[in-house]
Amino acid sequence: MARGASAGEALRATTELARRTEELGYRRFWVAEHHNMPAIASSAPAVLLAHLAAHTSTIRLGSGGVMLPNHAPLVVAEQFGTLEALHPGRIDLGIGRAPGTDQVTALALRRTMEGLSAEGFPRELADLMNYFSGDEPGQITATPGLGQSPAVWLLGSSGFSAQLAGLLGLPFSFAHHFSAQNTLPALQLYRQNFRPSRWLEQPYAMVAVNVVCAETDERAEWLAGPSALSFLKLRSGRPEPLATPEEAAAYPYNEFEREFVRQRRDGQAMGSPETVRRQLGDLLARTGADELMITTMVYDVADRVRSFELVAAEVAGGLRRNA
Repeated sequence: MARGASAGEALRATTELARRTEELGYRRFWVAEHHNMPAIASSAPAVLLAHLAAHTSTIRLGSGGVMLPNHAPLVVAEQFGTLEALHPGRIDLGIGRAPGTDQVTALALRRTMEGLSAEGFPRELADLMNYFSGDEPGQITATPGLGQSPAVWLLGSSGFSAQLAGLLGLPFSFAHHFSAQNTLPALQLYRQNFRPSRWLEQPYAMVAVNVVCAETDERAEWLAGPSALSFLKLRSGRPEPLATPEEAAAYPYNEFEREFVRQRRDGQAMGSPETVRRQLGDLLARTGADELMITTMVYDVADRVRSFELVAAEVAGGLRRNA
């Protein structure tokens, strides 16, 4: 959410972006789950995905992700079973292990301490998968859900979900955009632990990366300023709506904050199409990712759409995965 804009405006901008990326030939469009964050209006992925699906026709839509500790597995199965029933073959269910918020808010969501611990995640994930597959029949049938499974992914920013995704034979998406230092170790763990399954014969890894593409490097750096400031405020415990580029440029960073922003930008892609092509090509070569998912956090929706247009027209065709 940009400073001065409403949640409705932010959600309408997301809808516009989904429609445009579909026109440009992008394969997927995912939305996140966050709570108690004044700068982020994405708190109900299933509701938002239903809206986006009604305004698009071909692009795959998914959660990046549903944070399973916040929900009963049956509820998630029914919600995404409904989405899959309405839009067969278009729904991805990305599952995360963190709550996507602070512990007080997580408790308000779940209403009990049980289930909030990471130790319960593998069991709850197994329950969720069983509602879709019916491998272990019980007294409860997810309807919709049983026999209407979306494509299930595990999401991660460390090694835990990477290893679990490998053991279960699920596709894995890594949050390089905010945990770049853990990307290569996590992908190695995923591939080392991978076991073929009914879903995958070979490991399949996606890497999520920040991308800001503009006509020049200087313009892209200017547009990226609010995102860096927003992340700094979030990590400082002071989350705020997205500032304007002018406000971000005027912010009086101290040396510690400048170093934080520099580290935050490591491994991300920002610049002209030529610069972004080189940066994403390097990321693919280092990670061997099967797929990249790009996130573009800039103040104005027109600049966001333009970034995706430039990547589609001048960047994507020149990228090759390191086999």
